[in-house]
Amino acid sequence: MRILTILQARMSSTRLPGKVMTPLLGQPMMARQIERLRRARRIGELVVATSVEPGDAVVEQCALELGCLAYRGPLVDVLGRYADALEQHGPADHVVRVTADCPLADWRVIDRVIEHHLATGADYTSNTVERTYPKGLDVEVVRAPLLLQAAREAEDPYEREHVTPFFYFRPERFRIEQVTQGLDQNLWRWTVDTPADFAFTRSVYEALYPTRPDFLSEDIQALPGATRTDPDDPGVPPAPSESP
Repeated sequence: MRILTILQARMSSTRLPGKVMTPLLGQPMMARQIERLRRARRIGELVVATSVEPGDAVVEQCALELGCLAYRGPLVDVLGRYADALEQHGPADHVVRVTADCPLADWRVIDRVIEHHLATGADYTSNTVERTYPKGLDVEVVRAPLLLQAAREAEDPYEREHVTPFFYFRPERFRIEQVTQGLDQNLWRWTVDTPADFAFTRSVYEALYPTRPDFLSEDIQALPGATRTDPDDPGVPPAPSESP
């Protein structure tokens, strides 16, 4: 069995352009996230999937310098980008989806979702559709052949941009599993979409990383502002969108 983790990343964020390469304690934000992802035991090989836009060449270069695999594909058709990355760097049995605007990712949560997916024999597993974890700890797992099938069949632009709605919009067709925790933190905001998000993330790294590079979610929770929410967010999105 082979697991392939695909981290989607691009420079053309509308709210915070170039955020994946913004320095975070001297390293690009994406590099800090990859450092955390690599602590997970179950992710397999890591592929950074970016777009063919000229500005995203720096993302590919950073990925390769960090020892990751890399793929460049469509900007908007992210489902197609995932399928092409899988075909180029596969074969694989399962694909883990993560996005590069989550530098506070918790590798224990990633392993938990992967292990639940494998143990239940699910087609698609996530901690995002029924969200109890903070935004920014998002992880999804899908059977690789089904991801390729979705790329062949999906026609809705929303499903192609957001990659996984093809599965959880069709619970009658696919076996869907969710991973939740006892404490409901679904409105907590630990992702990076805005300057305020990045300022919070930088404060976390400055407070914790110098003495404990492998800081945990529990360490973040103890810091001021950890329970921050997005006042403009009316609820929980059905899935993480294109990063960043």
